[in-house]
Amino acid sequence: MHAATQNRQGTIGALAHALPQQAVPAATGAAMHGPSPSAAVVAMPAPTPRLFKIQGITREGKTFRPSDWAERLAGVLSSFRPAGTGIGSHIRYSPYCIPRVVDGVKCVIVNEALREVEPMALDFVMNFARDNHLLISEITPQDLA
Repeated sequence: MHAATQNRQGTIGALAHALPQQAVPAATGAAMHGPSPSAAVVAMPAPTPRLFKIQGITREGKTFRPSDWAERLAGVLSSFRPAGTGIGSHIRYSPYCIPRVVDGVKCVIVNEALREVEPMALDFVMNFARDNHLLISEITPQDLA
């Protein structure tokens, strides 16, 4: 039988009909009860988004063509911006995907925070680099200085 014709309930449906917490029997023992309601909750700092440098050099060592690939790629993603920042009257690159020349090589600097705005946009950029055999490396903000 094909998967599309099966009448089985999927994971999402099963989770939607899960028992409420009150129906789950309480565990015994002090270790199973968790922290007391008066315990202070310490928020973990959000991890800093990673930066990736996509170089215009293939794994085979050839210069990637066309010569304006970085500007084209960054231009495609120019509309993906942090919340509350409009595009404005001038066309600008997204702060999440910026073309740069690093050590004489055309590159695109991609901020992982793009995933929060549009997950498929980050996947698009990274898959573009992989499909074209471009060199990808993780960098720090200090590497851009």
